[in-house]
Amino acid sequence: MTDIHEFDDIRPFLPEEMPAVYDRLLADQRFLAILPRIYPGLPQEKVEAMLRAGKTNLEFQKICIYPVIEQLLKKASDGFSANFSHLDGNGYTFISNHRDIVLDSALLDFALVDAGFDTVEIAIGDNLLIYPWIKDVVRLNRSFIVQRALTMRQMLMASAKMSRYMHYVIEEKGGNLWIAQREGRAKDSNDRTQDSVLKMLAMGGKGNVVESLKSLNIVPLAISYEYDPCDYLKAEEFQHKRDNADFHKSQQDDLDNMATGIFGYKGYIHYHAAPCINTWLDTLDPDTPKTELFASVAGHIDHEIHRHYRLYPSNLVAAGIDENADDAAKFCAYIEAQLAKTTIDNPDMPFLRDKIRQMYAYPAINKAKSEE
Repeated sequence: MTDIHEFDDIRPFLPEEMPAVYDRLLADQRFLAILPRIYPGLPQEKVEAMLRAGKTNLEFQKICIYPVIEQLLKKASDGFSANFSHLDGNGYTFISNHRDIVLDSALLDFALVDAGFDTVEIAIGDNLLIYPWIKDVVRLNRSFIVQRALTMRQMLMASAKMSRYMHYVIEEKGGNLWIAQREGRAKDSNDRTQDSVLKMLAMGGKGNVVESLKSLNIVPLAISYEYDPCDYLKAEEFQHKRDNADFHKSQQDDLDNMATGIFGYKGYIHYHAAPCINTWLDTLDPDTPKTELFASVAGHIDHEIHRHYRLYPSNLVAAGIDENADDAAKFCAYIEAQLAKTTIDNPDMPFLRDKIRQMYAYPAINKAKSEE
């Protein structure tokens, strides 16, 4: 049996650790300052009682997080649906395209609870844990930490440790996991699985690469937002990087992206879980050179994500597939409204406009290719 304390610096909090975490949060002024926005109209003592009622991570999620997501969907979306028809119980590693820093995994949890499944343990980069209260909340919310900004040797050790933890969750705890198919969001929505993610997943398992990946029960998950409230921020980042090769997002940029993604209008949202890839993995020759093997697995995951996208008029218009005048006019007006929010110096409007259009076109282009 694995010793859970091997993972103390990266794992979610254990139930016995949660009361002390609540104490710490309720003494943190930054955390207290955001409560009115998360729980509008709810007195602080009521919020404190809600927190302390969560004796386990799942109880915390159902009591404190689920109602927030429920209200958020009513205010910032036109509807949310999910298809988990290929799932049979728990013990899956969901690998998805990555659109929104916070909501991709939060909405997956919301949908899994509604469907009667367990929630997921969530891989989250430590670059996003800007304040102590954020780190506390995400670890209450079943997140485990992906350590960034390490030396090559440190990165290798950290990746091996995280992989061992993920195999422990699936193989010994029987829980679910979520990880994005790449580090960071695909800013242009051309979703591609990074081989490095798969290499990390395989490190901590037993047997050859195929056997190790099979033990994680990988399920490709397609996430489709009709509108991405961060689209103009992503376009701005493209211009920053075009104009300045040394550009890096600041912590404030990350906070702005998180807040905009959470509270911004998203239109319709759909999640679709493809079949577990284990049957397909059985068709591979385990003696295939690893470079070819990982590329093949990445390509299969991409194909499954692409073919399970739900497309909206915004995608079809952007890709030149939908020529309906009303749809085109609506999408054009939407882009102009988003561009009006830009605050960067010397905005290159044609460039920004094209980048936003590209973000909506890629899902339609990739889905069409997956069906050829």
